[in-house]
Amino acid sequence: MTDAKIVRAAAVQISPVLFSRDGTTEKVLTAIASAAKQGAQLVVFPETFIPYYPYFSFVQPPVLMGKEHMRLYEEAVTVPSPVTDAISRAARSHGVVVVVGVNERDNGSLYNTQLVFDADGTLLLKRRKITPTYHERMVWGQGDGAGLKAIETAAGTLGVLACWEHYNPLARFALMAQHEQIHCSQFPGSMVGQIFTDQIEVTIRHHALEAGCFVVNATGWLSPEQVTQITPDEKLQKVLSGGCNTAIISPEGNHLCTPITEGEGIAIADLDFSLITKRKRMMDSVGHYSRPDLLHLQANFEPQTVIKEELEVRSSEQISMLISDP
Repeated sequence: MTDAKIVRAAAVQISPVLFSRDGTTEKVLTAIASAAKQGAQLVVFPETFIPYYPYFSFVQPPVLMGKEHMRLYEEAVTVPSPVTDAISRAARSHGVVVVVGVNERDNGSLYNTQLVFDADGTLLLKRRKITPTYHERMVWGQGDGAGLKAIETAAGTLGVLACWEHYNPLARFALMAQHEQIHCSQFPGSMVGQIFTDQIEVTIRHHALEAGCFVVNATGWLSPEQVTQITPDEKLQKVLSGGCNTAIISPEGNHLCTPITEGEGIAIADLDFSLITKRKRMMDSVGHYSRPDLLHLQANFEPQTVIKEELEVRSSEQISMLISDP
C-alpha cells in the first residue's frame, strides 16, 4: 500500500432546470466537462439533482402535493436509461469518476438514489437512501443495506450517503469499517436557512475526523426565480433559502478550498492521501482505536425484495419416500 497519491476532486453547487429531466441532465454534462477541464478526477453533484429535489414536499401539505408528485414521476430517472447512458459517456470521455443524485423511478415507486460511475463509464453503484427524512417519506420509498458499500474507483475507495443519513451513525460506521478514503456526501441546499448550512459544516467535518477520510460535499441551489416557481407564498419562500455548503474537507477536519454557500460554482481541491495515514496513525476508529470485543456493528447488506423464491429442503428419508412412491 502506498500513500503517494493525489486526486483532484470537484464538488458542484448548481441549480436544476426545474421540471425538466433533460434540461438538468444537460447541466450535469456541462459541469462534468468544466470540472474535467480544471483537472478534476472526481466530480460530485447534489442530492437527487436529476431532475430536481422535491422542494414542493417541504412547502405543501400532502393533500395538495399530488400534482407535483405526479410531475416528478414523469420526470424521474430509470436505471438504466438515456440519462444514465449520457452520464456514463461523459465519465468515460473525460476520464472522471462521477457521483450524482437522482430521483429514481422503479415501476410505481420513487427513490432517492445515488449513482457512482467509474472513470471508464461503468456504473459501479446504485444505492437508495435507507430512510427518507420527514416530508420526504411522502415522496420516496426506503432503500436497503445493499448499497452501504465502499467501492473501488479510479479515484480511490469511495463511500456515499445522502443528507440526514449522516445522522445515522451506524450507516456511517458501515462505510468507515470498509475503509472509505473519500466520502461523497450530498444535500439538497436552498432549505431551512443558515442553520442548515451550519449543521452541514459540523456534519461533514466531524465525519472526516472520525473516519479519517476526505469528504467531498455537494449541495444544490435555487435562484430567487426558482423559489417563486415552487411556491408563490412569500412566507414559505423564506424556508427555501440558505442551507448551502459545498465543500471539500481533509481527514484532519480542515477545509481544502473555500466553501460555496450561495450561487453556482465548483469547489476544487487536491486530496493528498498521505493525510489519511497521518490522521489514522493517531486515531483509526475501525482499527487500533476500536474495541470490537465490546462494540461492533451487525449489518444486513442483502438486497430486499417483495418476493423471494424458497427452495424446499428435504431430508434424505423424504427423498427416498418420494422415489419409492408408485
